[in-house]
Amino acid sequence: MSRDIVITEVALRDGSHAINHQFTVEQVSAVARALDEANVPYIEVSHGDGLAGSSLQYGLSRTPELELIEAAVSVCKQAKVGVLLLPGIGTIKDLKTAAGLGVGMARIATHATEADVSAQHIYRAKELGLTTVGFLMMSHMAAPEKLAEQAGLMQSYGADVVYIVDSAGALLPDQAGERVRALKQCLKIPVGFHAHNNLSLAMANTLVAIQEGANWIDGSVRCLGAGAGNTQTEVLIAVLDRMGIQTGVDLYKMMDMAEEIVSPILQVPQEITRDALILGYAGVYSSFRLHAERAAKKFGIDSRDILIELGRRKAVGGQEDMIVDVAAEIAQLNSSTKIR
Repeated sequence: MSRDIVITEVALRDGSHAINHQFTVEQVSAVARALDEANVPYIEVSHGDGLAGSSLQYGLSRTPELELIEAAVSVCKQAKVGVLLLPGIGTIKDLKTAAGLGVGMARIATHATEADVSAQHIYRAKELGLTTVGFLMMSHMAAPEKLAEQAGLMQSYGADVVYIVDSAGALLPDQAGERVRALKQCLKIPVGFHAHNNLSLAMANTLVAIQEGANWIDGSVRCLGAGAGNTQTEVLIAVLDRMGIQTGVDLYKMMDMAEEIVSPILQVPQEITRDALILGYAGVYSSFRLHAERAAKKFGIDSRDILIELGRRKAVGGQEDMIVDVAAEIAQLNSSTKIR
């Protein structure tokens, strides 16, 4: 079946944040098998922060991610399993190990203005025969022209696709559109879009991105992702079908697996809580939410104050260690104010 839009399901990677990296082999196998049977072409499986992300700073995985990746690969007959790698967290050695397990796609993620650090990882992924994706995170922090320049670097390194990644769920529809348009004007390769729903705009932004020419699109079944989740895959499939846009994905099978397999995995319903809303409002990396909530509880302060301050300081992915420092500073300031 032909596909106008190529869907990558991210619940088994981005969704790891939402459940504190507690996926089991049984859960990953069940979800990956159902996605494969629904004809989803790409399924991302990794720690939420990518290969080798399991750590005290980012969150410890219940199950080693290589076991989860191997489990997903073993049940997929047509889908390719993909992995995320953030240079500085994951290494080329980690990428080679994942390739040895049978993954078919590597997504090399950098901050929106730091594409240059991806060169050797993109080159190596291509050398390993993987579909190779450049992933420009926190794209709201870079002007369209700058983002296009960075995407051009990833293209020059050999990327097959470059994604605009709204890691904070902070983009408004016109901002999403102008970024896709800028990339389309300068790239010869496809453009992708990855949304977060912190401002309830994931679907709107995704549709605008598609209208502007993005044809590689991420979704998370049941919205299982960091913050308020991503564009909900089964809903996206239905909307695109109504629009006459072919994804090749079986809608009924996606709906069934969302209800029967993914829903029981959710620790709490995926919704726009006050902290998720602040992520989008302040432009903060979506995976910071649970870290900020834990720090707020430890220091007896409001988690929203932590997230607002992180946004003011323009914190980016990989700076999770700042969260506790900011919380301690706010608690100390509050204490000093009370003494006066």
